[in-house]
Amino acid sequence: MVKRESYMTEGKTPVLFLSYDGLTDPLGRSQILPYLCGLSAKGFLITILSFEKPDRFVQDRDQVRVLCSQHQLEWNPLVYHKHPPVASTLYDLFQLRKWAWRLQRQKRFSIVHCRSYITSLVGVMMKRRFGTKFIFDMRGFWADERVEGGSWNSRNPVFQLIYSYFKKKEKQFIQEADCIISLTENGRSEILRWNLNGTIEVIPCCVDVDHFDPATIDETKRKNLRDELGIREGEFVLLYLGSLGTWYLVEEMLVFFSELKKVRTRARFLIVTLDKLDLTNHENRQDIIVRHASREQVPLFISLADAAVVFIKPSFSKRASSATKMAEVLAMGKPVITNTGWGDISIFKNVLPGLMTVSTSGDYSSVVKSWPQNVNVASIRGAAIKKFSLSMGISLYLKVYQNLIQTTIRNN
Repeated sequence: MVKRESYMTEGKTPVLFLSYDGLTDPLGRSQILPYLCGLSAKGFLITILSFEKPDRFVQDRDQVRVLCSQHQLEWNPLVYHKHPPVASTLYDLFQLRKWAWRLQRQKRFSIVHCRSYITSLVGVMMKRRFGTKFIFDMRGFWADERVEGGSWNSRNPVFQLIYSYFKKKEKQFIQEADCIISLTENGRSEILRWNLNGTIEVIPCCVDVDHFDPATIDETKRKNLRDELGIREGEFVLLYLGSLGTWYLVEEMLVFFSELKKVRTRARFLIVTLDKLDLTNHENRQDIIVRHASREQVPLFISLADAAVVFIKPSFSKRASSATKMAEVLAMGKPVITNTGWGDISIFKNVLPGLMTVSTSGDYSSVVKSWPQNVNVASIRGAAIKKFSLSMGISLYLKVYQNLIQTTIRNN
């Protein structure tokens, strides 16, 4: 699958970015490419190795290639393998190491920026062999996520060994990284308790606030979408946006909607997702709308909502999680209801207007009844821009890159 396009520019610092997530994945489009485009413009020549799911690659490769070309990013897509378990990952890891070594000899990277744990296995080897600066962009406590989410059966001896292996590697990455990126302050605090002496920066999942801007919404398109979805004027719209996978408490959100219906009898629940949802036995199924939307369409769908709900399973690993969907909704000036016990919610609830929290299902009724009648869109959006804007995220990554370059210069 590898098809390289080189954009050699004099004076730019060469950086290798490694990702086991694909640029053609929705996550790649929202949480990888925007940062790299911004950093490229700041004087870094970035080469990307990413693993692409074949179906998504065929569908979106041309769009990604155009974007990379426009921003002088060299993209080297590799094929992601899922089966058989474990062996397929080992094969992908072998391919990653082979291409990283080959590219290093050609370009002599100053920094290797590794997204999550799999790629960091290669990143730490490159630091030892070539002396590159190693960024461990951990994204969360990945090994614990795999166990708590059920992807790794902790009763299976094979997965017990894999879990133990990655927990040991996690400490190694933290000790050897020139910089560690945590998504949350709570994640950072947890790592500091381990006394491993790593340099940790907190950079949450950020959003393009120019894309998620209520001022850009075309009222005619908004009205047409309401009509298409069968949402009448005066109906309160509760929104859920994104995956319905392991970590999202779908049943609890449906219960919350039932409580909302008791107070706002004309409420509708708009669920925007690519996943399937069986509502056959739900008491309010006639008032639940399930649709999918492209990234370009998401702001328009958010504009229909009066509020959004985001319930995430609280656990040890989720202390390090940052929800992009929450930031996107807040950037659109819409209120959000979420549960406590994950990420930096304990911090955000005091500084983000429009964010309301529940601890248990017993809180649902009181929150519904106390929901503000007048929502200050500008206030909610303004606070979201301060905490989650893409420009802020790029600036924080830029500071990390510049510090590593300065350290290299001093040491030489």
